Amino acid sequence: MQVSAANLTRRVTIPEFCLVVLMGASGSGKSTFARAHFAPTEVLSSDACRALVRDDETAQEATADAFEVLHFIARKRLAARRLTVVDATNVRPEDRRQLVAIAREYHATPVALAFDIPERICQERNLARGDRAIGRRVIRNQCQLLRHSLRRLRREGFREHRFPSQEEVDVAVVERRPLQTDRRADRGPFDIVGDLHGCFDELNELLGELGYAVERGDQATGARYRVTHPDGRRLIFLGDLVDRGPNSANCLRLVMDAVAAGDALCLPGNHDDKLGRKLRGRDVKLNRWLEQTLAQLAAEPPEWRDRVAQFIDSLASHYELDGGRLVVAHAGMKEEMQGRASRAVREFALYGETTGETDEFGLPVRHEWAADYRGRAQVVYGHTPVPAAEWLNRTICLDTGCVFGGRLTALRYPENDLVSVPASHVYSEPGGRPVAAGTALLSAQQAHDDLLDIADVQGKRFITTRLHGGVTVREEHTAAALEVMSRFAVDPRWLVYLPPTMAPSNTTNAAGLLEHPAEAFAFYAERGVRTVVCEEKHMGSRAVAIACRDERAAVRRFGIPDAGIGIVYTRTGRRFFADAAVERAVLERVSAALSERGFWDRFDTDWICLDCEVMPWSAKAAALLRAQYGPVASASRIGLGAAVEALQRAGTRGETTRDLLQRYRTRASMADAYAQAYRRYCWPVSSVDDLRIAPFHLLATEGAVHADRDHGWHMQTLTDLCAGRDQLLEATPYRTVDLEDEAARAAATAWWEALTEAGGEGMVVKPWDFSAMHGRRLLQPALKCRGREYLRIIYGPEYTAEEHLQRLRERGVGKKRSLAVREFALGIEGLERFVRKEPLRRVHECAFAVLALESEPVDPRL
Repeated sequence: MQVSAANLTRRVTIPEFCLVVLMGASGSGKSTFARAHFAPTEVLSSDACRALVRDDETAQEATADAFEVLHFIARKRLAARRLTVVDATNVRPEDRRQLVAIAREYHATPVALAFDIPERICQERNLARGDRAIGRRVIRNQCQLLRHSLRRLRREGFREHRFPSQEEVDVAVVERRPLQTDRRADRGPFDIVGDLHGCFDELNELLGELGYAVERGDQATGARYRVTHPDGRRLIFLGDLVDRGPNSANCLRLVMDAVAAGDALCLPGNHDDKLGRKLRGRDVKLNRWLEQTLAQLAAEPPEWRDRVAQFIDSLASHYELDGGRLVVAHAGMKEEMQGRASRAVREFALYGETTGETDEFGLPVRHEWAADYRGRAQVVYGHTPVPAAEWLNRTICLDTGCVFGGRLTALRYPENDLVSVPASHVYSEPGGRPVAAGTALLSAQQAHDDLLDIADVQGKRFITTRLHGGVTVREEHTAAALEVMSRFAVDPRWLVYLPPTMAPSNTTNAAGLLEHPAEAFAFYAERGVRTVVCEEKHMGSRAVAIACRDERAAVRRFGIPDAGIGIVYTRTGRRFFADAAVERAVLERVSAALSERGFWDRFDTDWICLDCEVMPWSAKAAALLRAQYGPVASASRIGLGAAVEALQRAGTRGETTRDLLQRYRTRASMADAYAQAYRRYCWPVSSVDDLRIAPFHLLATEGAVHADRDHGWHMQTLTDLCAGRDQLLEATPYRTVDLEDEAARAAATAWWEALTEAGGEGMVVKPWDFSAMHGRRLLQPALKCRGREYLRIIYGPEYTAEEHLQRLRERGVGKKRSLAVREFALGIEGLERFVRKEPLRRVHECAFAVLALESEPVDPRL
């Protein structure tokens, strides 16, 4: 706290995140000060809490309840990293002790603002309160308790600021200073380097690989190192610059110079911290590594060693960067500690967390905090040597044991590319616990993702997507999805994508029709889309096919041992083929086709995800045909046929039945048309040779989700895939239509008419861009336009009767379209998370949400 030379301003500096405890007798001006310097939402008043529980600010009998409420709200605010001010007398040590404990629980700095105003002023103000005044003796006791407390505030854990007069209160200005850990405004890009441990040669090689120019320093001339990147990138060193390796002095020199020049940030490692304490003359137990470092530094001037000590002492425990999306720390940082400052936070950043036990090497057993991490930020750390840097729950350890003969590794952020160089020598043996050996095929994330937590999908969910912002899933729908997912779905590690529902076009007024391409074209044209792709809609069953080059690739990428080379599943996540041998044969032929057409090399991948139709429809819908469509057709034809015969006999007797007979003949012909409609999509399947698979989206390959490619690319690429020798894969016919060209519209309409008149289902109209936007909103990904006879299967044999058509033309498509957009965004989000190798729970929540949204009440005929 500073007072200007002119005594016009008294600066009270507090951390931007802290627990401010106002102290003073009643009438000392605490509440007035709080109103002047803090937002109303930041101030928790004991009087206001009494009013909350008893409707009376002076109800002393409600004090216990009032403080229970106050402490509860304080905890909630601190958990959300919000500055919190407690406005109460706080003159008793036991009251302050509770507040200090709450601050430490949430790693907030406790700050005391003590209003040591003369008792006389407090008494005068108290009397002016009228019926709210309290006894003089109470205020006298409060003033005495305050004075006794002032001597012990630092020992209690507070940073303190004392106001000994009203004049100083009047000129006070509260300034909030960001915590040293808070660099959220710093966006990078960064190159984050793992533990150096004196490996200076490898550091220079790695900097070269990363594209940095290094100008050598010279201790004799005072010239400093300069480390610059042509693209303005900066380095972050994760600590443990010293010990074990051959050249700790130059590692320190380069890093300190880069930090001083603004070209780098650095964090302290536990080895650096111990060196700093030794250089400051603290009592530190020496080991052979620290002795080695001290010997290397012995040749350096004393003032340089002092600079090293000051440098280490100045380092923050960790940094929060890029709007909170990146956290860097030597040994890691749990979510609840990020962006905070306390002794516990610094200890965790230096050493991580131990279980309190020791292993067979006499070393502390570390708690694997990363296995439980659920934070939004990526956490990049070192400290514990690993054979290879791998992501686990958005965390990654970059200490790949260079000093032990491993590699020196860096992470390029935000690209998340790993760059490493091998160690030139084995400079040090581990001397205790050996570096863990890597597992065969499973990554650290896959090994951890063997179990999902039901809490991640239960209740109301809010899922953020790149394409559509937040998608809300209601609790009753998640309950329905949980039933389906737990009982019928395939292994969730396969469920990287569930396809969205598809909305129909607006209804048409054309005679005898319910849907027509003109309405689909108009929908997109009115929203600024110039070009669309029209794809023939196969009458099959929607499926997702994941095919891998071989079983090893399937295990490596999906983490499912003994599961073959892929899977084919339905749009509700169930296995498509009940017979495992059929599925295996299908996938082997798909994989062979991918090899024949060079897709593995073309996309630099050993797995592929396809959105497709599997035909015939009867291959999956045989039970539906037997239980629903067949009986309806049979009953209609038998019943209506008998009615027609009866009416014909009545006519031969001279009864007037002509109109009624014609009506029933029309109904009978509709029943015949109904049977013919679904039979076109059914044929016997005795082997895989009788199946056809028509892919229409190449969804993803290793490292890429192809939502950035237009539909023309998808169709042409998949046409190429289907051009091989195997007839299992069937290309989807399509047309590209310029909506500003009437002739092109007419040609596409004629194509649709030819398809539907020949018994085809119709077509799907899609905007040229895979994920088209209308302004800032995601546009309908597709509209289906189905033919007259196919819709007879959907709406019933007699839907084309004019009275039924008129009613059906009033159908509402708004809910269906809303569902289609949300499910599309969720599907792409899940794929992108999978390709980024995010945790299974993050991928699965998107597939689960699509299934949950399917429980929304929408007309299934749409």
